[in-house]
Amino acid sequence: MNILIKPIITEKATNDSELNNRYSFQVNTKANKVEIKKAVEAAYGVSVAKVRTINVRPDRKTRHTKTGIQVGKTNAVKKAIVQLAEGESIDLYANM
Repeated sequence: MNILIKPIITEKATNDSELNNRYSFQVNTKANKVEIKKAVEAAYGVSVAKVRTINVRPDRKTRHTKTGIQVGKTNAVKKAIVQLAEGESIDLYANM
């Protein structure tokens, strides 16, 4: 099971990483905080102080077309906000 899917690089997440040393990742929906902590420490070689998780529900959309009503939804995702220990940092742009 691949735990870390991708880092979240948005304006809010980048600001949080620069000011508070917190990094955001999209993770597997079945992963728990202990597994996320071990995966980040193994992938980036840093020590993690705290992990917060967020389950994002799917967005539902309805469209009215000539053929009728089309109903759809996006996928549910799980986000993890990882607080690193003092003095640690992750360079997310190094391997692009």
